[in-house]
Amino acid sequence: MEKCKMNLLEIIEIIRKVYRQQQEHIPLHVPKFAGKEKEYLCDTIDSTYVSSVGPYVDKFEQMMQKITGATKAVAVVNGTCGIQVALRLVGVKPGEEVLTQALTFIATANAVHYNGAHSVFLDVDKDSMGLSPTALHRFLNEFAVKRADGVYNKESDRRIAACMPMHTFGFMCRIEEIVAICKEWGIPVVEDAAEALGSGIGLRSAGTFGDIGVVSLNGNKIVTSGGGGAVLTMDNELGNRAKHLTTTAKVPHSWEYVHDEVGYNFRMPNINAALACAQLEQLNKFLVEKANVYGEYNELFENHSIEFRRPLVGTYCNHWLMCIQLPDKETRDAFLKLSNESGVMTRPIWRLMNKLPMYLHSKADSQINAQFLEDRIVNIPSSVR
Repeated sequence: MEKCKMNLLEIIEIIRKVYRQQQEHIPLHVPKFAGKEKEYLCDTIDSTYVSSVGPYVDKFEQMMQKITGATKAVAVVNGTCGIQVALRLVGVKPGEEVLTQALTFIATANAVHYNGAHSVFLDVDKDSMGLSPTALHRFLNEFAVKRADGVYNKESDRRIAACMPMHTFGFMCRIEEIVAICKEWGIPVVEDAAEALGSGIGLRSAGTFGDIGVVSLNGNKIVTSGGGGAVLTMDNELGNRAKHLTTTAKVPHSWEYVHDEVGYNFRMPNINAALACAQLEQLNKFLVEKANVYGEYNELFENHSIEFRRPLVGTYCNHWLMCIQLPDKETRDAFLKLSNESGVMTRPIWRLMNKLPMYLHSKADSQINAQFLEDRIVNIPSSVR
């Protein structure tokens, strides 16, 4: 037990060494405001365009398109709302099923529920911590059947309306394999890239592999607009419809109020977009600094008994939240207690969705890898220094 505590204390020392702080409190992840945030915010206030119409909303969408390579980026008030509307855009209806992962933030499952649909939780890969193509392939071969109007779950007799993988902590999942499997079955892919702005594979950014993707700019993300996010797509028609639905489905007119379907008030306010634009201007600097933090952690953990998690070969990661893998749940809990009491903020990975009271009755496979990770993964401080 004493040796175990020494190992855990060594991890805390590594964190303090990386952040050059021996006594101060080290937060998990805080925003960095070192650009034109105040200038743009004051400009917005002076203009009086602080709500859902204004030049910074347009500028933000243009910047997101340039950064991600998406044909269309639509600003939304937060990532959860973005996922909710993305699911509707690909045709998810009440009573249908969405294949996703139980090892995720609650927003993923909640967005399915908001559409009146049912989550089917499939296992993740241990290395990527994202939806496993093997688990997806296995489930479809065992339970899915193609009919004239789509793919159905033979067991529940519900239509499988979408598949939604998530890039955990900015680590890319095997998204290309997932998309290929879903294409074979004719199942649309909604890519939950809420945590993965700045991550990708080759020349393609997270959020642009599926039919539609969503990124988040919440207060703890790599860049932030306080709250906010963006819906991304390579399909211009789908993007235009996303814009229409998220702006209350109002038909454009100089003064008339005509709405042609039930839409959502999911528009990002101009004042938030101003903050987002200033942050996006610094994204490359943040990515470089985070890569430096990752590199120092990687070197210091190289010969340590505790595993420092690394992205899949052939992918690049924004290093939003870096993490370690402890030997077991008991050690994990001991480290969480010791580190937080020592002024170093750490957090466990999420509790599996199918263990939460509202999703206890959702269908789930074995979750062997997800359970392994839930018991062992801990996020360590990852802020831009």
